[in-house]
Amino acid sequence: MAHEGGHYANGKDIVLNTWKLQSGQLIQGNFSFAKDDKIFLEQEGGQIKSIYINDLSVQDQKLARFKIARYAQLNDAYLNTSQDTSYPLSNFLPLCIIGLLLWLVYTFNKELIQIYILNSKIGSAAFSVCFIFSVLIACSKSTTTNSNTTTTNPIVIPITVTIPKTSFGFMDSAFAAFKPSISTSWDDTYFYIASTGIPNHNMMIGITNWQQQVPITQPYNGTNSWSIPLQPAYATTPLSTKTNLMKGAVAVAVNGIPIFNALNNRGEDSYKIGELDNWGGHCGKGDDYHYHAAPMHLSTLNGLKPIAFAVDGFPVYGSKEPDGASMIALDTCHGHNGTNGLYHYHGTTDYPYVIGALKGKVTLDPNTTAPENQVIPQAFTKPVRPATSPLSGAAITDFTAVGTNGYLLTYKRGAKNGYIKYSWDLNNKYTFILTDTSGNAVTNTYQR
Repeated sequence: MAHEGGHYANGKDIVLNTWKLQSGQLIQGNFSFAKDDKIFLEQEGGQIKSIYINDLSVQDQKLARFKIARYAQLNDAYLNTSQDTSYPLSNFLPLCIIGLLLWLVYTFNKELIQIYILNSKIGSAAFSVCFIFSVLIACSKSTTTNSNTTTTNPIVIPITVTIPKTSFGFMDSAFAAFKPSISTSWDDTYFYIASTGIPNHNMMIGITNWQQQVPITQPYNGTNSWSIPLQPAYATTPLSTKTNLMKGAVAVAVNGIPIFNALNNRGEDSYKIGELDNWGGHCGKGDDYHYHAAPMHLSTLNGLKPIAFAVDGFPVYGSKEPDGASMIALDTCHGHNGTNGLYHYHGTTDYPYVIGALKGKVTLDPNTTAPENQVIPQAFTKPVRPATSPLSGAAITDFTAVGTNGYLLTYKRGAKNGYIKYSWDLNNKYTFILTDTSGNAVTNTYQR
């Protein structure tokens, strides 16, 4: 602002336009300018409010684009008019000729100057008119547009959108409800989440397409903690989860459980084919529990705080906006910019559930290839036993804790039940008792 208070300072008779967002929120302010994909509104008191165009209602998007186009038209009309405001040397030619003639006459015959100009009213008047006319010609500006002048196009400097660094206090508050089962820490680059890989809710019940894996504790701690970048940056091209990231995590839930691609490593929707439990998770080949669908139930404890953070650094919210408003339309990445101008994802109950494409820049593991590529850094599991195979027709009906370091899983196959009872001691020795539907039991032990 060139003066204090802007153009709409308090106490003046002002009229502010009202803009409507897709969420239904109303914002007052007059269009000031546009930059990138935002418009900037000047509000009462000279405050400037930025709004993403795509967050406006359909009608106000049209209004914003009309104003942007009109401003561009006016600016182009001004910039494309190039006038020559110089004083060409040719303008001084008449004055120079008169001066030269007078000098020649004076040099060879001073009496002519004395008689016909200085002592003659007619001569003096004629000389004065010629002199004034010559001066006017010499000092006149050319107002003719120079159509032959080559116009140099202005240098366009690419604008890099800088996203504010995420506050570790904001991130830590999202995980607070799940401590001390998890722990957090941070440095200048990453926010770290350490966990056992076991959530604070029940697991496995509801799976009808079972690989015979069961959840065990995981060493997600120390240098093997989950890492979320504090400084997100927009990717040039978002990385689609339809053709990428079918290995490893795409986000980490606020209870310390990783969230994988909605598609399994065969490209199937894990939820639709019955691989997931009632909480949207299951176990991988390392007996590692993780989600493939959005853990929407975490909003029960976290309210309007994020339910997860993607591996590109952007937060994931539940079915509500951070301010409590109803969720507005999502882009192909499964997110959008909030009213504060910051990007975030949303969890939903339909595909892709959490991440449609990573909006932010990430580093891919060079040892992996699409579609089974993965983001680094991230935590890794350490299998205890060999990977198991699917058990057709089995549906998990119950899962209960046994003591402090064990579980009993019950599954039904046909009309009969089968069981897996397992536990581990302080020395990381794991004991599995497998009882099939015929009552046959097998015990196996493994050392991690």
